[in-house]
Amino acid sequence: MGGLLQALCRVGIGAYWLYFASQKWSGVGWVHPLMVTAAARNPIPGVHELLVQVVVPNWQLFAEAQTVGETVAGALLILGLATRPAAVLGVLLSLGLSLSIAFDISDVGVRWLYYLAVVASLGVAVNGSGSLALERLLPVPGWLRS
Repeated sequence: MGGLLQALCRVGIGAYWLYFASQKWSGVGWVHPLMVTAAARNPIPGVHELLVQVVVPNWQLFAEAQTVGETVAGALLILGLATRPAAVLGVLLSLGLSLSIAFDISDVGVRWLYYLAVVASLGVAVNGSGSLALERLLPVPGWLRS
């Protein structure tokens, strides 16, 4: 994959994560009813129980952790720093959403936004940052390079 295309994919998925994080920056209270209904409707054995018994009672911790993860992944991807670890974080975040919240959405087309995030984040994790990334353009510490 060419350097420019890699950079576009990386920045695009970073913007995706920052957009969803920004929806929660002013508060996560609106997430609670969504988590409750998603947990109740989840059809996956094991995941359903985990959501009902662990996530819902601790919904604020999970919502805030998701927000922090989305913010960190989005910012690092846009900047092109620690690209592969940030993309792996994006994969984990999107897998969590795909296995939980996505089942609360009746429109399968909208549900694919969560599934697409898995594939897009995985693509960035596999292909790297591209040549147009701060980790390649500036001298940065080793832990910030992919």
